[in-house]
Amino acid sequence: MSAAATDINSLPYADGDFFSFEQLLSSKEQDRLAEVRSFLAREVKPIAVDCWNRGEFPLDLVPKLAELDLVSPVRRQGHSNLFAGIVHAEVTRADTSIATFMGVHDGLFTGSIEALASREQQDAWLPDIYSLRKIGAFGLTEPLGGSDVAGGTRTTARRDGDRWILNGAKRWIGNATFSDWVVVYARDVADNQVKAFLVDTGLPGFSATKIENKISLRTVQNADITLENVAVPDFFKLANANSFRDTNKVLKVTRLAVAWQAVGQQLAAFDVARRYAVERHQFGRPLASFQLVQSQLVQILGNAVSSMGMMVRLSQLEDAGQAKDEQSALAKAFTTARMRESVAIGRSLLGGNGIVTDFEMAKIFADAEAIYSYEGTHEVNTLVAGRAITGVSAIV
Repeated sequence: MSAAATDINSLPYADGDFFSFEQLLSSKEQDRLAEVRSFLAREVKPIAVDCWNRGEFPLDLVPKLAELDLVSPVRRQGHSNLFAGIVHAEVTRADTSIATFMGVHDGLFTGSIEALASREQQDAWLPDIYSLRKIGAFGLTEPLGGSDVAGGTRTTARRDGDRWILNGAKRWIGNATFSDWVVVYARDVADNQVKAFLVDTGLPGFSATKIENKISLRTVQNADITLENVAVPDFFKLANANSFRDTNKVLKVTRLAVAWQAVGQQLAAFDVARRYAVERHQFGRPLASFQLVQSQLVQILGNAVSSMGMMVRLSQLEDAGQAKDEQSALAKAFTTARMRESVAIGRSLLGGNGIVTDFEMAKIFADAEAIYSYEGTHEVNTLVAGRAITGVSAIV
């Protein structure tokens, strides 16, 4: 078959899994992954660019996601962390915004309830959360606090009889413009410890305003949240969230999930760049016939495979209960750095067509910037790993 007529979907590595990592999944998990891929190809890929261009979230997709039943694959459904990670990468591969929606609702929000709520609270809340009858958000970052929010949380909580009064502001809160609940982390004025509260977005004093003019994750409805004397019943204070150390139990796992997103983002760049290189002709030949173009494609693939290899091992450690915070930090720093390189190569390979969303790569390129920054910046995660290997903290 000539290069000009090559059907890339028929090639041995059409799925980008160059080292066959997916064979580590059980047969049941492989079947489930195929089901998820079919859903993404049918329901997400066709609408992703249009929603991104308009900056609107497809709320009609939520019931379909509920039917697919992706929430809490490990704790509730008994799947491996490896399966959960590969699925998260695949959702990202289809659309980073929808993956971020799921990451916020499932990883950050649901993860907070699973890790920090009492059994009684979980019994009351999780059925609606798992079924997406209630959509959640995660309120940690603040207008003046990002990487330093652990010791600098400005949002306050004050006990007042059988309720808590919350005051403050949160920023970059995904899903918050349409969510039913938000887990808000606030500093208890009595003991100066960060605690967590499940806040109904319909409560008086709660407001969420969409952040406009983003160049990344435009489909995600990030919001500025304001809390003005919001009264939360004591039952809605998460029973096991009594310090920022407790919050870190959630962040360690979600940082791992974001590193999987970096894998998915690189696979998305590989998909688009490879198809473009095979189908686009210059100088009377397909781009894929040029040595430099093949070198670029292999670099993207190499970055993706090395990132995936790291994540496969880290997921195995998580399954064994042996994963450490510094390992998640290194993974997030490494995979997102490789991702940034990969999407830049992909954008360059498409030339002028790489800066318009019509060809997808511009969207992939822009979305990568958000992944690079959230769940701990590259710099802070690097210093967390650096502290682990030197015994000396470089974080002020």
